[in-house]
Amino acid sequence: MILTGQEIKAQLGTNIVIEPYDEKRLNPNSYNMCLHNEILVYEEIVLDMQRPNRYTRYTIPEEGMVLSPNQLYLGRTVERTETRNLVPMLEGRSSIGRLGLFVHVTAGFGDVGFCGYWTLEMFAVQPIRIYPGVPICQIFYHTITGDVTEYASGKYQRNQDIQPSMLYKDFDQAKDKQMKLGFEEK
Repeated sequence: MILTGQEIKAQLGTNIVIEPYDEKRLNPNSYNMCLHNEILVYEEIVLDMQRPNRYTRYTIPEEGMVLSPNQLYLGRTVERTETRNLVPMLEGRSSIGRLGLFVHVTAGFGDVGFCGYWTLEMFAVQPIRIYPGVPICQIFYHTITGDVTEYASGKYQRNQDIQPSMLYKDFDQAKDKQMKLGFEEK
């Protein structure tokens, strides 16, 4: 089940933290979150899953910045969130989607216990001008059943900034386990 806007408000300070919080952005069953004024753009022509990829940081000026099609942009929310005993989910606002801007390519699903800023994987269908502080996405919350194990990833938990992919750390761990197994067998 999805929490109503009034239930989101009622759970602020207990199971839900949204900082900063602005009552005007509370919807019937979600809360609008805003775009921070910085974005990252990968420098690599071919992105590699097994290593960190270089990127450049840009500041979105007050007069806006045009995003080009066929380019991935990483942004983040102004708001920092914490969630306990609920599953947070992120979706683009319909007004943003109707302009052809995807704000999360595949990563709209959050984990119970996530604390930090939400990194946005932005992709434009056609050129679009974006602005810092624009309400760009909405967070909503699902109830859960069963025992709760909170998210504790060392990759993204308690982040303070835009988070490029750290998938390469999974490859490093897999290599370490294989090496340890190899040494144990000898």
